[in-house]
Amino acid sequence: MKLPEHNKVRRILIRAVNWIGDAVMTTPAIGAVREFYPQAEITVLANPLVAEVFSPHEWVDKVMVFDRKGAHQGVRGRLRLAAELRKCSFDMAIILPNSFDSALVPWLAGIPVRLGKGSDGRSLLLTGRYSEGETSPLRHEVQYYRNLVRHFGIMGKDVLPRLCTTPEEDRAVEALLAGQGIQAKDNVIGINPGATYGSAKRWYPDRFAEVAGRIASAWRARIVIFGSLGEAGIAADIEQRLEGGCLNIAGKTTVRELMALIKRCNFMVTNDSGPMHIAAAFGVPLAAIFGPTDHTGTAPYTVKATIVRKGVACAPCKLRECPTDHRCMTAVTADDVVAAALALVEKRHG
Repeated sequence: MKLPEHNKVRRILIRAVNWIGDAVMTTPAIGAVREFYPQAEITVLANPLVAEVFSPHEWVDKVMVFDRKGAHQGVRGRLRLAAELRKCSFDMAIILPNSFDSALVPWLAGIPVRLGKGSDGRSLLLTGRYSEGETSPLRHEVQYYRNLVRHFGIMGKDVLPRLCTTPEEDRAVEALLAGQGIQAKDNVIGINPGATYGSAKRWYPDRFAEVAGRIASAWRARIVIFGSLGEAGIAADIEQRLEGGCLNIAGKTTVRELMALIKRCNFMVTNDSGPMHIAAAFGVPLAAIFGPTDHTGTAPYTVKATIVRKGVACAPCKLRECPTDHRCMTAVTADDVVAAALALVEKRHG
């Protein structure tokens, strides 16, 4: 389809995806929109957690929260959200998720140009449709979102995923760490043993603890354990195995605080997860452990990462829980991860 003339696109709505890691991978596409429409006001519509990722972000002017468990729950809630969007007089909506619901609300809001993937029975709700085709080649999710906006003629430079923190957030992290005896000159290793998607993506607490202890000793570093409130038990297990020689902040941070803390790390060991993508976007070197998920599509999009995985026949299965013996993860040893971490750092400094 032909895009409206530049000077007629004053307000753009970008419907964000629903997971933090996926949201990070959409930022290069959002950067292309920003570059192509420098004069436009860009608003991101996101759920409460993902909204934090963009509050603030240098390519986004405003953030609107879509609360499906609160004000925007059910049919009445969607109609309420559509009414809120209608008041904003958007000229264009770029719909990044593939769900029917994500296209329905901009249609109800009467946004005249609605661009997205023509899937999930929503083609009639869109004015411009993107299709990869049935035999699309293997590609990373970052490339998928770039291709989506490029399909509609929205061009921009290829950029890496990018996140932003404020100076105030950075200072707050330094103060928090200083209060725990971690100074600005200290090396910090982040340990992220959780994965929101499901238990199949999680490596084992005892192995995380062993890796953390060994590389912290090698680099004279301090250890910080990350995680959500639901992963606090896993983090506590690692803390106990490290005999308290770490800072455990699992379940104690907002998304913004988590971002600033990860940015402060000098290295990170992580499962395939949102914090993994946050680290990549901030240029933090990392070792990422992959099991049931497909690393070709969701690996950290950075040259400062090493992927640790075993090529077992049943992987990638993409299941939330393993129905057998979790061999894709049990096969990954602490020695494997330590060796990968040391090799990455040696390569970068060699």
